[in-house]
Amino acid sequence: MQEFSPLDGALLIDKPAGPTSHDVVDAIRRQFGIKKVGHCGTLDPNATGLLIIVLGRGTKLSEKLMGDDKVYEGVIKFGVATDSYDADGEVLETKPVPTLTLELLNEAGATFVGDLMQTPPMVSAVKKDGVPLYKLARKGIEVEREPRLVHVYNFHFTNYDPPMGQFRIACTKGTYVRSLAHELGQKLGCGAHLAVLRRVSSGKFDVGDATPLAVVLELTTAGLGKKVIPFLKLAA
Repeated sequence: MQEFSPLDGALLIDKPAGPTSHDVVDAIRRQFGIKKVGHCGTLDPNATGLLIIVLGRGTKLSEKLMGDDKVYEGVIKFGVATDSYDADGEVLETKPVPTLTLELLNEAGATFVGDLMQTPPMVSAVKKDGVPLYKLARKGIEVEREPRLVHVYNFHFTNYDPPMGQFRIACTKGTYVRSLAHELGQKLGCGAHLAVLRRVSSGKFDVGDATPLAVVLELTTAGLGKKVIPFLKLAA
């Protein structure tokens, strides 16, 4: 039987706001000298929460883990639309916010439940002819993007304190939550953008079981091994 090392498997990271998902991979690779490190599902730089990192032979399972459904919690700011659909972008327009209630927001959110054809934003890591779209967007270039089929299981607002709405959403992989925030703002006639996003689960994994990145980077290699979910457990 093939022998696996304690560093062959997956690590659950609670990503802070700021670094890209690739930055997290690089930091772990450098800190522990592991050649093969990857991640299962990109989080935007300002997004926080569950980032599954695969190590060593665990990288062979990245496609399997990446395909899992996701749950996010976040905040949408109404009345301000941005070019990236989130708080990082340039403001495109500001409009008065109509009188909204939790009931109205949930009625509008429910219209996004089900199968959707979603076009990736220009400010995204999707590649066109090998070039990430965000690099083209920085040059002011807009290109045609292929719509993708995604599925939203539920999109529910839990609190509304004008102009900020707190929500929880369950969806398939590859769903751009910030695109949904933008489209919701358009539907309500006031514009909106995603102000805060946190991934709380991916498949059977929960952010409650994840370790903050700063804590992981202070571990010894042996300590890291104790945090790794073994390959055989992941493959089961």
